Amino acid sequence: MAELQMLLEEEIPAGKRALVESYQNLTRVADYCENNYVQAQDKRKALEETKAYTTQSLASVAYQINALANNVLQLLDIQASQLRRMESSINHISQTWLF
Repeated sequence: MAELQMLLEEEIPAGKRALVESYQNLTRVADYCENNYVQAQDKRKALEETKAYTTQSLASVAYQINALANNVLQLLDIQASQLRRMESSINHISQTWLF
């Protein structure tokens, strides 16, 4: 039960906040890259820098999405287990009442 509560109250909200922060950071990085490219004397160097930022940002967001997805799957597994236990209890009660 503590694990479920931690996922609901801490892990999943933290993962969602991290994605929102990443979105905000990516917006700033995109603005920087655009301005850097427009103002750069060496367009090829600016493009390579943009590619590096893009690769790093994509890897970071993919990691965050994976971590959040794993937490959601863990939450669903816990809830499914709880439902199975409840179903078993209900079946036991119904069997008790029938006999």
